[in-house]
Amino acid sequence: MRKLASAALALTLIALPQLAPAQGRPATCSRDLFQNEGGLRRQQARLSAVASADQATQCRTWREHVGFLQNARTIFAICQSGREREQNVALMDSELADYRALLSSRCGGRR
Repeated sequence: MRKLASAALALTLIALPQLAPAQGRPATCSRDLFQNEGGLRRQQARLSAVASADQATQCRTWREHVGFLQNARTIFAICQSGREREQNVALMDSELADYRALLSSRCGGRR
C-alpha cells in the first residue's frame, strides 16, 4: 500500500504543471486539475489513516478510493495532453488495477 501512496504523490507532481486548459478542453480543466491534486493528498491521508484499521474499514476506504481514482483518471484524460496525460492516465490505470486486485483478494471481491 505504501507503493500506491508514493505513486499518488508522484502523480500530484506530474499534475501540477498542467493547470491551464489547452484549446478545445473544458473551461473547468484548471479548476478540476487543481482539485484533483488536493483530492490526491486527501486520499493519501485517508489511506494512511486506515493502514492499521479493521478490515471492514479498510475495504470501505479502498472502494471509495477506486471511485476517486476513476474520477481522477477521467479528469486527466480530458484535461491533459501529451506526455503528462499518458503518464497520469497510465498511473491511474495501474493504481485502479492494484486496488481492484486488493479488493478482490481481501474484501470478498466487491469493487
